[in-house]
Amino acid sequence: MKGSIAGMLAVTLWSAHATGALAQSNGPLTVRWQEGAQDCASSPQRPLQVHRYDHHTFLLRQNPCSSPEANFLYLLIGQERALLIDSGAIADPGRMPLAATVTGLLPRKDGTSLPLVVAHTHSHRDHREGDAQFASLPDVEIVPFDEEGVRRYYRIDRWPDGIAHIDLGGRVVDVLPAPGHNDNHVVFFDITTGLLFSGDFLLPGRITVDDSAAFEASAQRIAAFVRDRPLSHVLGSHVEQDVEGGLYPMGATFHPNERRLELAKADALSLPGALAEFNGFYSRHANFVITHPMHNLAAMGACAMLALALLAWWLVGYFRRRRARQATRMR
Repeated sequence: MKGSIAGMLAVTLWSAHATGALAQSNGPLTVRWQEGAQDCASSPQRPLQVHRYDHHTFLLRQNPCSSPEANFLYLLIGQERALLIDSGAIADPGRMPLAATVTGLLPRKDGTSLPLVVAHTHSHRDHREGDAQFASLPDVEIVPFDEEGVRRYYRIDRWPDGIAHIDLGGRVVDVLPAPGHNDNHVVFFDITTGLLFSGDFLLPGRITVDDSAAFEASAQRIAAFVRDRPLSHVLGSHVEQDVEGGLYPMGATFHPNERRLELAKADALSLPGALAEFNGFYSRHANFVITHPMHNLAAMGACAMLALALLAWWLVGYFRRRRARQATRMR
């Protein structure tokens, strides 16, 4: 009888949680992430840090010393299967025990672990290198990361305007196309917790633009989607800023005084305006920086060419003046 009551209670809690009846937490995440080190060799640290957001939601962070990308990964567990959002930057399980950690967090049903879906926010290598650790495991499905594979898997016919859904059993996750940083970028909205998993689309750090028009259109769609929905936190794939808003150098393995991971609904709503006003090169905002690496590279190249042209002009003038002085002395 006690087992039946416990089972009924568990089902009741799951049903309430899945329908949003349980309170969603809008407070700050109570976790201090590992900051890495300046000299990683002399400061050994755990390669992977795990934070339990609730009984069915886990936040994982790859240590900056293991990979300067310091990716955040997210594990969402339903009644029938689980979803891992991104697999991180490291394929070698000896350096990054991702698959062992994730499978160890999965509950067991009928004597076996729940099936697992490994998905990606986009196809950049630091978000999918860990796929190799899951490739040979039973009951694991890896979502393709190329654009055609993404559209086909999620059955998104009207890319990028469509919305797909992943049913984990008592927990539905919305999948929204968000190209602009990457052609096949998607973001995930977990109806249960009100968490928006934004990948590199929105994060406390460098928001790098590949296609300005596509990015602005995506920002407008995501803002319209979340405007009337309860959104607890926006959780991106990286933290690249300190508490004062300064950016860590590219490739930094040390993140002292790191700012919080979570952004707010207001940041998602402000992104379309920030992109509309973007100068095409670099702009700083309260909780993120927008940059266009290719435009910046082109500008640097143009400046270098101008500098070379000015140097050549000066050298030509210099030698002309020198020859003129020599000719004057000979007369």
